[in-house]
Amino acid sequence: MAHTVRDKAKLLARVRRIQGQASALEKQLDEGGEDCVAILQQIAAIRGAVNGLMAAVIEGHLTEHLVNEPELAHRQEDLAVVLQVIKSYLK
Repeated sequence: MAHTVRDKAKLLARVRRIQGQASALEKQLDEGGEDCVAILQQIAAIRGAVNGLMAAVIEGHLTEHLVNEPELAHRQEDLAVVLQVIKSYLK
């Protein structure tokens, strides 16, 4: 079973929290009554939540597809793909 399937409930909970944070930010900006600090804090919270989601998926992926993968060729292929995703994420 894939790690994203096995951890589906936890990952979906994280995504739903991010959606809630993004909705709160949209409301703050739409109403225009919030100060800049509150908006910046909300953006920082969203970024932290997205980073946490990314870290959780990467951890599961590395464990399942690299550490536990018996075939060297598959590990090498997957490593290249994961490294590319991480590089693009960090840009």
